[in-house]
Amino acid sequence: MMKEKVAIVKNMGKAFPTGEGDFWALKHINLQFERGEFCGLVGPSGSGKTTLLNILGSLDKPSEGEVEVLGKQVHRLNHKQASKLRAAKLGFIFQTYNLLPVYNVYENIEFPLLLLKMDGAKRDRMVRDAIEWVGLEDKIKSRPNQLSGGQCQRVAIARAMVKRPELVLADEPTANLDSENSYMILDTMQNLNKELGTTFIFSTHDQKVISYLRRIITLTDGEVSSDDIQISS
Repeated sequence: MMKEKVAIVKNMGKAFPTGEGDFWALKHINLQFERGEFCGLVGPSGSGKTTLLNILGSLDKPSEGEVEVLGKQVHRLNHKQASKLRAAKLGFIFQTYNLLPVYNVYENIEFPLLLLKMDGAKRDRMVRDAIEWVGLEDKIKSRPNQLSGGQCQRVAIARAMVKRPELVLADEPTANLDSENSYMILDTMQNLNKELGTTFIFSTHDQKVISYLRRIITLTDGEVSSDDIQISS
């Protein structure tokens, strides 16, 4: 039985203007992502992985080709339509956490649901579920400056997952963490992938992250150089 596709990329390229003409950060990209995948874009800095992740997240548009995400043609969306797609169906996890410093853990996680104008009782239930997923029940009233780096990233995961998005995009999520916290974060995301069926796409060059991936897409100089399924040990 064929799995549902959450993203389809066809003959996609992305160019950035420079003083000497266009620089093609991505070239001839053809990829498909199925529902429930736990996969990553890997490669050295400058290989195009973050650019591709941003296009999949409708934060940027391709210069050529087609990109369909959750049934929406990203290359055709205007700013308002792209924002609506992100708010309703996508979750983002960044290496810098991007937590609101004046909000506590509960309020940071609740924020995406406020944008969706969700009923208060339902919103509270979803926030508390997300806090439980990442094991921060005892930090619910703490602000970011009272948390460790690993705890801040767990808040960021809960915030990305609270609305139960269909697709989560994670850009170097372990870059600022030590090994112990990195593995804790990766275990959390892997469990959420299995329990909720959420699709995760990472951008990374961290070997710890790569060891968790079930599919590894390697980018070299803006092109896909390999696309391999990794067998779990």
